[in-house]
Amino acid sequence: MNEREKPSPPINDDSFLASFLKLESAGGILLIFAAVLASICANTPLQEYYVLFMDIPVEIRVGALEVAKPLLLWINDGLMAIFFFLVGLELKRELIEGELSDRRNIILPGVGAIGGMVVPALIYAYFNRHDSAAMAGWAIPAATDIAFALGVLTLLGSRVPTSIKIFLTSLAIFDDLGAILIIAFFYTEELSFAALLVVGCCVLTLILLQRLKAESMSVFVFIGIVMWVATVKSGVHATLAGVVLAVFIPIKSKTDLNYSPLKSLEQDLHAVVAYFVLPIFAFANAGVNLTNVNLEQALHNVPVGIALGLFVGKQAGVFGTCWLAIRLRLTRLPSGMSWATLYGTSALCGIGFTMSLFIGSLAFEQTGVDLLFNDRLGIIVGSLAAGLVGFTVLTFSLPKSESK
Repeated sequence: MNEREKPSPPINDDSFLASFLKLESAGGILLIFAAVLASICANTPLQEYYVLFMDIPVEIRVGALEVAKPLLLWINDGLMAIFFFLVGLELKRELIEGELSDRRNIILPGVGAIGGMVVPALIYAYFNRHDSAAMAGWAIPAATDIAFALGVLTLLGSRVPTSIKIFLTSLAIFDDLGAILIIAFFYTEELSFAALLVVGCCVLTLILLQRLKAESMSVFVFIGIVMWVATVKSGVHATLAGVVLAVFIPIKSKTDLNYSPLKSLEQDLHAVVAYFVLPIFAFANAGVNLTNVNLEQALHNVPVGIALGLFVGKQAGVFGTCWLAIRLRLTRLPSGMSWATLYGTSALCGIGFTMSLFIGSLAFEQTGVDLLFNDRLGIIVGSLAAGLVGFTVLTFSLPKSESK
């Protein structure tokens, strides 16, 4: 057997999960740095240049086809499509052969994710029920930022059992799926049926490639780019093109049983997303100018609803529904978790930074009302409070010695 014919080394799922968690945690630290840098730029004489930089017009034109957006929207619509593509790959892998392929592992994070989306949305809606423009942001506190949450867990070192990390990761995956559905159904503009026809043709092509068991990533990337441009023009949010493309990436190779195109692509993209896409998104969206903030602005219904939704709603929704499911004997606490650590982990779910900022940009761009400042203020305050409480509870509830 020559060198080209040697089979690829098998992918070790345990080492894959370990490297995934380590990479996401490191990405969380970089996210914090990007958010702090954005805050510095927004609250110093650099603020003018920061705004001008985000408003730089970027245009791509091929004949009559034109995609023209300011740099901020290229980041939110373009780079975040890569993020959602990665989320789609993770979802497919987990549902087919990962933790979520076992029904017993789905129930607890699944019901926790539902409670963690519904309760924060209800809290936000209560505070903003009399303001139709503000009500567009009801989904902002319903998101969990897995990179930030795992970054906080990293600060606790090896005291954190793997079961907590798996629970938090699984819950965040369900949370991301909920966010995808919310974006698809509630934040879609007027539709262009001609562009949707192109999207449909791309999907049919992907189905054909799947039937033929094609594995050429260059072909999938080309179709994905065409589908992204058509989705931009269709009125459906462009990031959903990334999720659709991920569904058709083959998880097994027809020529090499030890090689997985999906897992290989997922591993390659993790570094790009963790160290490039999400930090740039955080830098572009986290800049909040606090120099002239007054008490009235700080106590506006939008930031109060978001902050309380993330801080109170997330932990109450996640912990409450998990407690109920366990008491009804629908599931049980994972090995290595206690009620106290479940509560601390539920509090960490209130860190909604990246996804909350993204949904907020969609919600308030469409209203025509400038509520983005209030949105970002509430996200930062709520996420910070949730992270501090979660970290404190886990610090005192986890074993003092390192786990063996």
